[in-house]
Amino acid sequence: MRSLAVGLTFAALISITLKTSTVQAREDNSKEEFYSTRVKPILNANCVRCHGGTNHRGGFNMDTRESLLKAGHNGPVIVPGDPANSLLIKLIRHEGPKDDPKDMPPKVNKLSSSDIKVVEDWVKAGAIMPSSGR
Repeated sequence: MRSLAVGLTFAALISITLKTSTVQAREDNSKEEFYSTRVKPILNANCVRCHGGTNHRGGFNMDTRESLLKAGHNGPVIVPGDPANSLLIKLIRHEGPKDDPKDMPPKVNKLSSSDIKVVEDWVKAGAIMPSSGR
């Protein structure tokens, strides 16, 4: 009987630990550090060549949060808190409009599922980024 109680106690502690870790991971998505360490490297590798610095293809630049909210020719690129209605998410998932704007990045394979999830989690958490965007 005692071993059953010890086993149940251990299982409960493991469950609490896992739930706490999950909550902490979600909270990190809403911090600037999440953007700087997880999201920005994905955007740098796949997007900024055409949509960063002096490049504004499609009338869109992603250097700042303001530019992501202001958008390009097709309206806001992100809707903070709502990845399902964010054009950026639709485009990187290759689920956007058929011809314009094109799936992103164009002419290459779509982002990995894990990279898409990182960007989705960031948008869902409010798309927080440093004011300079860098």
